[in-house]
Amino acid sequence: MGLTDPVSKEAPAGDQVFRRMRIAPAYKAVSAEIERIILSGALEPGAPLPTEQELAQQFGVNRSTLREAIRQVEQEGLVERREGRRLFVALPGLTDFAPRAMRALVLQQATFHELWQVAVVLEPLAAQLAASAAREDDLQALAANLARMDMLAQQAATENAEAEAQRQSALIELDVQFHALVARAGRNRALMLAREPVSLLYSATLSRMQGQLPQMHARNLAAHRHIVEALRQHDAERAEHWMRKHIVDFQRGFVLAQLDMHVPVSMAE
Repeated sequence: MGLTDPVSKEAPAGDQVFRRMRIAPAYKAVSAEIERIILSGALEPGAPLPTEQELAQQFGVNRSTLREAIRQVEQEGLVERREGRRLFVALPGLTDFAPRAMRALVLQQATFHELWQVAVVLEPLAAQLAASAAREDDLQALAANLARMDMLAQQAATENAEAEAQRQSALIELDVQFHALVARAGRNRALMLAREPVSLLYSATLSRMQGQLPQMHARNLAAHRHIVEALRQHDAERAEHWMRKHIVDFQRGFVLAQLDMHVPVSMAE
């Protein structure tokens, strides 16, 4: 065989060498481009987007394709409608990110034990950071949270089932809010985004526990008081210690309530 002879590596007849291309729908290509432009910083939060007609012309697509693309970007929290139907660049917040992350955790069948493993790392870190960064308005918000939780915890259980359910639900909401306030006081946006979906999914766990452990809210309140006092004194070591103790106590409560931490999480009971 000479150097110029063709190499005999032809695929057998009938074999498919090339795979079929998967072309993304036009609306996905448009939404990806809008997202790219926003994330590049070319359009800052608050900046107006061109009108739908102008965008459709610039992208060379019809209005229905453009509207589907915009719907995708809106769901990501990157744009919002103001002044009628005019689109503006938005700054995504926790309320945009957390629900999607929660759904992903549920679909992946993450367990309550896995959530706890994350919480026992992130929550003490949040308290440690808050001890250094907390401002007076943060401390006031935490104090208001404690006062409201104290008032509800001291109320005697009522025979009205609906009213009692509302009281218990409010206590859980205040518990979740407390941890969010501590994280906010730490001024670490990456930490706030990381912990939020885990914290929100824990509310379902608390609902399951409170029926078995009537002392749960009193213990939570006591731990919260220690944490806030440490934050007031800017004592990072003490704040981290009490938050870790609090999260470990949560695991003990799960055991006492005879609940299985290895079952997949769910969005609601």
